[in-house]
Amino acid sequence: MPDALPPCSVLILAGGRGQRMGGRDKGLLEWRGEPLIAHVHRTVRPLTDDLVISCNRNQQMYAAYADQLVGDAEVDFPGPLAGVITGLKVAKHDWVVVLACDAPLVDRDLLDALRQVAVTSGNAAMVRQGGYWQPMFSVLPRTVLTVLEQAWAAGERSLQKALLREAVRGVECAEDDRRLSNFNSPDLLKS
Repeated sequence: MPDALPPCSVLILAGGRGQRMGGRDKGLLEWRGEPLIAHVHRTVRPLTDDLVISCNRNQQMYAAYADQLVGDAEVDFPGPLAGVITGLKVAKHDWVVVLACDAPLVDRDLLDALRQVAVTSGNAAMVRQGGYWQPMFSVLPRTVLTVLEQAWAAGERSLQKALLREAVRGVECAEDDRRLSNFNSPDLLKS
């Protein structure tokens, strides 16, 4: 079934401030001997010929993992919505897998499930975990760019709220699904 899916771009968001990591660039922090971005890259590389990383610093280090690098149009780390807007503008394919750089346990099965739901429904697909939407695990049609830009212009800064302005299909995941672990505190890197 996944072989029948149309081509996709992959957008990895690595443009954050890293506040909970003492200001360090999360995607470049080591876990199990490699930067977090390397773990995500290994999972998504076979999916695409268009791997985009949104990063606002350390572009030279991220270049080894990407086909394209983008940065936010605004300075001072405006958040994931800004990164998604910038990434969608350069994406080559009609469907874009969106992931955070600090989710090294994400797997192909989850990504294929999201892609299948998105393509079958013609809408964005996003993980729902314990009743909550998880926009850092989603597949978006590139056509959602207009809606996100309008939300941004209206002052919205939440990626989740901006995406939910359109129809979104959920892929349900258990609350303890380790694939969704975000390594966003120093303690998690020790596991």
